[in-house]
Amino acid sequence: MVSKYKLGFLFFIILTVFPVSNIAQILTGTDLLFSENQNLIAGKNIGVICNHTALLSNGTHLADTLINLPDVTLKAIFTPEHGFKGSAEAGELINKKSLYKQVPVISIYGSNRKPAKEDLKEIDLLIFDIQDVGARFYTYISTLYYVLESAIENNIPIIILDRPNPIGGNYVDGPVLDEEFKSFVGIAPIPITHGMTVGELANYFIGEKLISNSNKIVLNIIKCRNWKREIPDQFYSKWISPSPNINSLKTAIVYPGICLLEGTNISEGRGTKFPFLQFGAPFINSEDVITKLNLLKVEGAELQSVAFVPEDIDGMATNPKFKGKTCYGIKLKITDPLKFESVKFGVKLLFVLNKLYGDKLNFTNSFDKLAGSSELKELIKKKTAPDKIFGSWQKDLSKFEKKRNTYLLY
Repeated sequence: MVSKYKLGFLFFIILTVFPVSNIAQILTGTDLLFSENQNLIAGKNIGVICNHTALLSNGTHLADTLINLPDVTLKAIFTPEHGFKGSAEAGELINKKSLYKQVPVISIYGSNRKPAKEDLKEIDLLIFDIQDVGARFYTYISTLYYVLESAIENNIPIIILDRPNPIGGNYVDGPVLDEEFKSFVGIAPIPITHGMTVGELANYFIGEKLISNSNKIVLNIIKCRNWKREIPDQFYSKWISPSPNINSLKTAIVYPGICLLEGTNISEGRGTKFPFLQFGAPFINSEDVITKLNLLKVEGAELQSVAFVPEDIDGMATNPKFKGKTCYGIKLKITDPLKFESVKFGVKLLFVLNKLYGDKLNFTNSFDKLAGSSELKELIKKKTAPDKIFGSWQKDLSKFEKKRNTYLLY
């Protein structure tokens, strides 16, 4: 007779050699639309708002799946910044129409920022499916805002196919947008990192009555399954760049803080293969900046000296800052994504740069739009300590978090 101890040891060996994973694959709203909710689209004339990220887990695109269904008619594809293929550069307006398998592809990042009435005449259901990155100034959520507005104006129901927030659903930080600075890179009074999915943001926009006549919307959100607000492990091994310069999950993690450099004369790394993970300028001394930053206790990342030369890169950058000139700066190596606080790091970086190079650091007109108010720039210029800067937004952030809790789905 085999003793229970031997059986236990044998079970331990089996688990060691053949480990059993209890981490189920995350299923997106797109997966679940077709596996469990296909009745919602049966017999419909559909307009989708999507780009290249609208993929099922099997790699099939949403548009292709809809086209192949016999009881559904895909009438139009509406595309955000960067276009249907996600290859247009940041800020590049797209006004021309095209076809995808005989379906009209209509840009809503050009002269129109939302589906026009004439493009919706034959559509009786809208579907939104775009992977966001969790930062207020990433314009896909502004497109979401205007699509919801259009759905209300044209009395068309809308389905949001939800996807995880890739930088996690618990990271909420930064100044809340002052409505005076509302723009396409800051569409609503939310902080720089909101910790929400597009489905949750849709709930927030509607529930907080940020969109006119929000009570008239017919909104259906198909939630993800097996996501519990974590940074999804599967995004490390299988990352689909939602835009040309967010080319890895680690890039997405640092983006909310480093994007503030876009409102300055410091290169954010565009024109290199590591945008946002490396940054600098010809006048910077890397070691001096690293020494000052280390005094401010940066957690979750190693700071490495780097020199780079920004150049035109097809599909990523045209005429980047300091094109053809050697920039000196920092390359970030993320060691613990849960400890690295991108927004606070961005503020610490600007504080150090202003302290060392205040006579050379310039802020452009876009900085306040990215920051969400003029206060951050003013505090940095006054050489206000980072901890005091963080405290300046805490009251509004706490108010936002209380509101936010009402709209969370996971």
